[in-house]
Amino acid sequence: MAMKRTGEMSEPPVRNSRFFERDGYFYYATREGIDIGPFDTLHEAERGASSFIDFVLHAEPHVRESLNRYSRAA
Repeated sequence: MAMKRTGEMSEPPVRNSRFFERDGYFYYATREGIDIGPFDTLHEAERGASSFIDFVLHAEPHVRESLNRYSRAA
């Protein structure tokens, strides 16, 4: 059973892992639908995802808007 995130009132949706392996390398998928990698290890991919989330959380609004706009076009 998935745990509820802060602010979720109903049962949480099924969530897939954002990490995956392809051709011996590891990647992570963003909420915007972008696959980022390759990384040599799962640990490196997890660190990369953490850095990406930190970047997005602290980015200026125009940077987040650009990311959303261009990721939808990809």
